[in-house]
Order: sequence, then structure tokens, then C-alpha cells
Amino acid sequence: MSRIGRRWNWDFEDEPPPARRPPPPQPAPPSPPPRPPLATQDHSAQLARRTRIRLRRGTALLALALLLALAIALSGSHHRGSTHHASAGLGARLPASAASPQQSPAEEDRAVSATLAYTPFVREGGGSARDIALTFDDGPGPYTPQVLSVLEQAHVRATFFAIGKMERYFSDFTARELRDGHVVGDHTETHPMLARLSAHEQREELFEAIVRIELLGTRPILFRPPYGSFNAATLRQLRALKLLMVLWSADTGDYQQPGVPVIVQRALAGAHPGAIILMHDGGGDRSQTVAALPAIIHALRARGYRLVTVPQLLHDDPPPAGQPLPTRLAGD
Repeated sequence: MSRIGRRWNWDFEDEPPPARRPPPPQPAPPSPPPRPPLATQDHSAQLARRTRIRLRRGTALLALALLLALAIALSGSHHRGSTHHASAGLGARLPASAASPQQSPAEEDRAVSATLAYTPFVREGGGSARDIALTFDDGPGPYTPQVLSVLEQAHVRATFFAIGKMERYFSDFTARELRDGHVVGDHTETHPMLARLSAHEQREELFEAIVRIELLGTRPILFRPPYGSFNAATLRQLRALKLLMVLWSADTGDYQQPGVPVIVQRALAGAHPGAIILMHDGGGDRSQTVAALPAIIHALRARGYRLVTVPQLLHDDPPPAGQPLPTRLAGD
């Protein structure tokens, strides 16, 4: 047999193989830790995911808290009548040579608070002063800048009731409203029929819109219900949030686009001392409203009316308690 056979196949040889030195002992490799059961692995992965989600949420909440803190600080300056408020809130003023005499921001705020102390809503002033408040709903929207330009040229301050969700797209327009000295009120977050919602859902609608407006530097103190829809639960929520509900005494129906002459005629037909006139700057095509507005302003002034904000109206011409509701609550 060959040497190869003698080396590798000792079973075929008569003599025993030569003794070989055994290899030195090697340390046993450490045994891996026991693998956790699949359920434990899934739980750990879920816990890690939840932790990461909580961290991300915590970061987002911290950022939101900082924004809200800034908004609260700014709104606090609003109630103190600070320089910031004078440039971006109820107190922003038109030139004295062009605008009617106006009260200070603090006086206007006190007028709203005083009214809220004896009535949860108003639909017009007391009728003792030739003041009329022009109000605009459903903005901000694409036509808001045109409405603001007409008001600026005529040196008129008005009241805008803003939908919270629209601030995601047109917040710059609301910021301009505040800079120009107009008043911005709450018109809910999504424009629902409030009377069809639960008390909790109503509060969410009101509060979310408040937060969006506060981020622009002022806290709304006025509210208008979409479609004029409200119930006892709405009034309870408004009381808790310290919001005065503002309805209207004259509805132009401009949201139906009836034509410029009809819008003008309806506004003038509803004109009387203390009137609150309802129009719209958002919610659809508002080109007819923009076209009708100069004629409305000119005709009302020709009749000797001052055009003021709702807080100014409440200060100059406090409404009586127990006002009747509008006969047609169909404003958009």
C-alpha cells in the first residue's frame, strides 16, 4: 500500500498508527444568550417604536407649547394695551384725519366684557347712535385682500369672523386685517352647524379657531355661529371661553351671489342706528361683494352713519338685554 494509503486509511494496515500529540485545549466560545420568545421580541419592538413616537410627540408638543406661550404673551399685551397691540390688534388705528373718533383698545375690550356680563349675544346696538358695524364671514380667502383694499381706501374699520382651517392657507390676510385695525372674531374651525354637534365637539370647534387666531397675536373675544346655528350647549361653551356671540340685524345674502344692485339694496334697507350688517369675504366667489362694498359705504355715509367695528358699536351704543333673535338665521 502506498504511503498515502498508510497515512489516511489506517483500517487497511496491520500495524497501529504512530501516536500523535493531542492539540492544546481551546477555550469554549461563550454561549449566546438565549433568544427571547417571539412575543417578547414583538413587545420590545413595539415599546421601542412607542418610545420613539413619544419622543417625537414630546418634541412637537414642546414646539407647540413655545408657540402658545408666545401667543399668550402677545395676547397679554393686547389686554394691557401695549405697543404691540396698538399695531396688531383691536387698537390698530387709522389716521385721525381720515377715521372717525375711536376709543382705546382697552375701552373697546371693556365694552365687550360689560356687554357679556348681562347678555350672551347681540344682534344690534342700542339704537341711540348713528353707528353701523360692517361684518364679514367665512374668510380669510382669495377675495379678502380686495375687501381690505376697499376698506382701506375708504378709511373704514370692520369686523371679520374667521374660519380656523382657512388660516392654514391665508393667514397673511388675517394678519393684514389686524395690522389695518380691523377686529377678528371666531367663526369655528370647520364651519359646522353647531346645534347638530355634541357639547364636546362644539368646544373643539371654538377652541381650535381661538388657538389659530392667537398665533397671529390677538385673542378673539367675539364669536359668530355658522348659519346662525346654536343651542344651550353653545351658550355654555361661549360663557366658559368668555366669547360674546355676535349675530346680525341685516343680511345682504351676498353668499347667494344675487347681483351687485341687490346686495347694495339689502344693505341699505337694513340700515338703522346700531345695525350690524352681514357680508362675506370668503366661502366662494365674492366678486359681487367686492363690487358692492364701495357703493354701500358711500350710501351709508351719505345718510350720516359712522362705520365702526362691533366693539366700537358696543362702546358707543350699548345694546339692551334680551334682544330678540334675527327672524332669519340663514347667514353663511
